[in-house]
Amino acid sequence: MSNKLVTENSQLRTQLKLLLEQAHRNQQIMQRYQEFDLKFIGANTFQELIDSVFDTLTEASELDVITLTLIDPAAEIRRILSDLRIDISDYPNLLFVEEKDGANEIALPMRRPTLGSYNTTQHRRLFPDTVLKPASVAILPLIRRNTLIGWLSLGSLDPTRFTANMASDFLQHRASIVAICVENVVNNERLQHIGLTDPLTGVNNRRYVERRLLEEVGRTQRHGYALSAMYIDLDHFKKVNDNFGHQGGDEVLCEVANRIKAELRLSDALGRFGGEEFVVLLIDASLDASLVVAERIRASVNGRPIVLNSGEELQATVSIGVASVNTADKQESGTVAQQLLAKADLALYQAKKAGRNKVMSAD
Repeated sequence: MSNKLVTENSQLRTQLKLLLEQAHRNQQIMQRYQEFDLKFIGANTFQELIDSVFDTLTEASELDVITLTLIDPAAEIRRILSDLRIDISDYPNLLFVEEKDGANEIALPMRRPTLGSYNTTQHRRLFPDTVLKPASVAILPLIRRNTLIGWLSLGSLDPTRFTANMASDFLQHRASIVAICVENVVNNERLQHIGLTDPLTGVNNRRYVERRLLEEVGRTQRHGYALSAMYIDLDHFKKVNDNFGHQGGDEVLCEVANRIKAELRLSDALGRFGGEEFVVLLIDASLDASLVVAERIRASVNGRPIVLNSGEELQATVSIGVASVNTADKQESGTVAQQLLAKADLALYQAKKAGRNKVMSAD
């Protein structure tokens, strides 16, 4: 065999080896993506969904940074996440924009993928200062039912990873799956949120608070941290309805709920228990600390008049009863939960009896 044939044979073997290695790598990539799709589609909660995007997809795609930007005009998604005790500050790669804030300027063209070098003017809102700045990007619009709901933004430190002339079919497929899963999970969370939310005030309802109370009592018994509860009642609420009508009464309830919520932490729970009564669960808060919060709430409600849509003003006050769990109490969780609310309710009665617009403790 001539040297030329030997050389050609060696080159062909090398090429075949490279092709087989590339085919093997492609098979591994496809397998990783299939595993990602299954995990992503299986996400039942928003927490699972965003973990899949930022962890699983980053690993499967061998990317340096990924952000998920959702269009949330009325901050509905953010309110749901807050009620689900998901602190979005823990997820710097999860971004929200409102259409009025200039969503049209974020990524152009909006309705098809754009690939190429990172451009500060175009991409800075999709890759804010809190995340790694890439060299090349793929901006994938998330579209459901012909409506743009956000962007999945992929970034690499390799300037050649994404180029303008690169085929985007595979990326479009990935974005379609993400869009479907985002829509499904948000809808599921929205339904759950509706079932646990008071339709008038927008805070949690009695069902949510009772369920959460059992969970927190169980954690308190296991770990020994403090747990307190407040029973809050609007004073002379019947007079509000008599003087301003039920519409005025509804507006007062909503404003009082907002003022209460403004004094609480993300970890706390506020629920309307019925009528003009609210219950607050203060997590990892001693009785003394809870009395301070209760006094802030009382002062906030009483501190300035409530202005109704009619232009009329009224001065509202609340009475508050506060109680705490005895961490040494090893009774059944349901019993401890009932006793905690009963003690807070008794303290509320004492506050009413003492003249209203007061904070009282059961202990």
